[in-house]
Amino acid sequence: TIATAANMQYAMEALEEAYEQQSGSDIEVIIGSSGKLTAQIQQGAPFDIFLSADTKYPELLYEKKLTEGRPQLYAQGQLVLWTLNENLLLSIEQLQNKSVSHIAMANPKTAPYGRATVEAFDRLGITAEIQEKLVYGESIAQVNQFITTKAADLGFTSKSSVIANTNGNWITIPDSLFSPIDQSLVILKNERGLAEDARTFVEFLNSQKGQEILNKFGYRSKSD
Repeated sequence: TIATAANMQYAMEALEEAYEQQSGSDIEVIIGSSGKLTAQIQQGAPFDIFLSADTKYPELLYEKKLTEGRPQLYAQGQLVLWTLNENLLLSIEQLQNKSVSHIAMANPKTAPYGRATVEAFDRLGITAEIQEKLVYGESIAQVNQFITTKAADLGFTSKSSVIANTNGNWITIPDSLFSPIDQSLVILKNERGLAEDARTFVEFLNSQKGQEILNKFGYRSKSD
């Protein structure tokens, strides 16, 4: 059972299919925000691997001696601005425009992509000006829902989400505006006896095939 940060939802579907074909083993995927999944793990949720959207949460679990080893970097995420409103000129400058009334973003308290978004606002010096327009999703999955239903005019999400959905317009947010989104994993300690199976999946994720799938969904490889 793999607890997976919501930004990885679509990539994980492809990884799951490829891994099950290759290994003959079944995996179950639980999707949520990194912060919420971390809380569930601390409360004893029966997960074998945790794929976070950052390194902070896996590090926390390692420090609490809930993991089989230190966090391992598996990919680097990219932040994008996405809209399904065809009449909207898409740019960061547009956020301050009166034509934009709702901006979706992940909750920075539980979602690393939300933290990256806040960093970008701060570096651009627009936080106070757009504060009242912000609509918070619990995870990237909920942010995507706000954008695709047009409950928000536009929103900040993962590049993997827009690659998987293909609708609308999007732009990549420059790396210079936020700290790198280093996504790490940990194998979790439990009594389920599946540590070897967990290691096998992690090896697959780090293999050329696994990294190719992540690249296809807009993630940078560990070696990039």
